[in-house]
Amino acid sequence: QVQLVESGGGLAQAGGSLRLSCAASGGTFSWYTMGWFRQAPGKEREFVAGISWSGGRTYYADPVKGRFTASRDNAKNTVYLQMNSLKPEDTAVYYCAADTSPFIRTARTAKEYNYWGQGTQVTVSS
Repeated sequence: QVQLVESGGGLAQAGGSLRLSCAASGGTFSWYTMGWFRQAPGKEREFVAGISWSGGRTYYADPVKGRFTASRDNAKNTVYLQMNSLKPEDTAVYYCAADTSPFIRTARTAKEYNYWGQGTQVTVSS
């Protein structure tokens, strides 16, 4: 079993920055593709960013490209999401997720991830 705990959410002004962290335990973190998703009220959960097991490959949803950066520290079993130039439309609950599949893949859909954190709220004011 893999446990994921997000932190770092909060309130930011438009144009500001936040850094989310996701600490993993109970598995072999360095083997997993990790992803970030978000869900705004009344909307479906959507993919935000993904990062390969080594951190050497990252990929993003179009709305956050150039503003968000995913990174990881396998020695600390932690993945990060640096969010810059925040916009009110970034307001959502942000979730980290682990893809423990043995296949190397670019996982962009929720069904490809089998472990999830509890989420952290990010609110961006205009």
